Amino acid sequence: MNKEKQIVRNWLKVFIAALFISGFTAIPVEQELTYVVNHFPFEGSIKGFLEEVLIGIKQTSKDHPFLFYGYDWLAFAHFVLAILFIGPLRDPVKNKWVIEFGVIACILIIPFAMVAGHFRGMPFWWRLIDCSFGIIGVLPLAICLKNIKRLEAEEKEKSETKDAFDLLIA
Repeated sequence: MNKEKQIVRNWLKVFIAALFISGFTAIPVEQELTYVVNHFPFEGSIKGFLEEVLIGIKQTSKDHPFLFYGYDWLAFAHFVLAILFIGPLRDPVKNKWVIEFGVIACILIIPFAMVAGHFRGMPFWWRLIDCSFGIIGVLPLAICLKNIKRLEAEEKEKSETKDAFDLLIA
């Protein structure tokens, strides 16, 4: 396997794993948040916000547990998106569109987090954390696209060489 294809495969494995992990973390949100609040090393506005969120989560869990079904679907969406990236893992050139889709999705995180977060009353610093997932996510995908372009050029060169050879022997 050539170098570019291996680079693409390695970065896609990291990206797929990150999507699966993100999905798994959406399910036990109350337990995770309890742990974070209990072990948060600093006092101040961030810890205060996390405590407020935990109170809301606990109250919702007690009074309206069916709302957590939305978290289950969030997890499911992450799992499905991770599976989508198996296509370019197998054939990066043929499935380049999946990587491009991923780049678009990562970029769209930024305006979505800013607008939706504003209307939901999320602190600005929290919206920046959400935006960082899009920025971090786009980096491995950009590396993949760069290497896929090299693979496309190699495939085109091989095809042209084959065509020229076929003309010679015809």
